[in-house]
Amino acid sequence: WDNADFSRGVGTTFYQEFSTLNTDKPPFIRDVEAKVRQYLRSSYSAAWTLKITWEKAPVYAARTDTRKTITYQAVLTTDGFRSYILMLYQDGGMQWDYTRLTATNVLIGYT
Repeated sequence: WDNADFSRGVGTTFYQEFSTLNTDKPPFIRDVEAKVRQYLRSSYSAAWTLKITWEKAPVYAARTDTRKTITYQAVLTTDGFRSYILMLYQDGGMQWDYTRLTATNVLIGYT
């Protein structure tokens, strides 16, 4: 996600923290727990979750084109012992034209 460029005033980034240890869980947290259970086929109950959203982020360098944007999220969650990350993209996946990026070793995800 290092190729997002907010220098032209297009797009925004925001976050929301959920501390859910010994509290009622909002629908978003219940959905995160369900996804972890579904993908990993294990029990999971979130104690803490952080949702970060990059909304209408233009690709670097925004000085050339701010019309192609993408919205994506990272959701970090832990039960205090195990930690997970969900990486969510708008419908249709990554929309940036990676052939026009300065880097040639483009990777979606993390290693």
